Amino acid sequence: MPVDYAHPEEDRFFNFALELVKKAGRLVRDAFDQPSSNVQTKASNTDLVTETDQAVEAMLIKGLAAEFPEHKFIGEESVAGGQKIEYTNAPTWIIDPIDGTTNFVHRIPMVAICVGLAIKKELRAGIVYNPITNELFTAQVGRGAFKNGFPIKSSQTEVISKAVICASLGIHNMVTFGERWLEIALGNHKCQVLAGVRGHRSFGSAAINMAYVAQGCVDAYAEYGIHAWDIAAAAVIVKEAGGVVIDPLGSELNVMGRKVLCAGTRKLADELSGMLTHVDFEPEG
Repeated sequence: MPVDYAHPEEDRFFNFALELVKKAGRLVRDAFDQPSSNVQTKASNTDLVTETDQAVEAMLIKGLAAEFPEHKFIGEESVAGGQKIEYTNAPTWIIDPIDGTTNFVHRIPMVAICVGLAIKKELRAGIVYNPITNELFTAQVGRGAFKNGFPIKSSQTEVISKAVICASLGIHNMVTFGERWLEIALGNHKCQVLAGVRGHRSFGSAAINMAYVAQGCVDAYAEYGIHAWDIAAAAVIVKEAGGVVIDPLGSELNVMGRKVLCAGTRKLADELSGMLTHVDFEPEG
């Protein structure tokens, strides 16, 4: 069945971005192999940025803007530097140069370059690349999801008692909610344990958590307080792998809504949604 593309040059957009991400991967890998990074803090001591984050984002935006001057950009480091988020109908690249910066700083090899493409405010393509482990996840709407060129599928697990779930304590939310956040996060963790979950994992990167849901080795993932650049690329990959990506409350995902729930099946997503204590955020953009 033919796919109703949002733009006639969508394949060219994706293929150009993919080659650019691969080049950026070499920069990340070379920096990772060095003994240390120049680290700065942003909003808190857990919100880190390195010169590599900034260099990768600059490289990606410069390359894409030169090829597609009419396109728009939402980048983590650009926003941190004061740029306003403007989410319009124009082709928009949503970029996290290194998702998992704390991992990068501590030389834990779970990091990802994330590039998502939205057209008319619809997520159309996603690239999540971990150059340290050589895992390249890609997807375009209607084309399926792939890891290193091979098709991937989400799991068919439908109940918590047979699931492995990615769950972070999300300590960045302490800045907004204080100790109340810790009570919520630990309470959510407890509910899943009492429901018989097989185990919890947290890889320190929202994009990797979601990519692992896409490839079926993890069954579900929920997170609060994240940003569009953490999830835009991976959301396309999960959906194209047959999984579900929604707002934790069960409604349609708002990529600017600062929260996400994804699972291999809708039934598992609904069960997880029903046992979570939810928190709300002001949408971005």
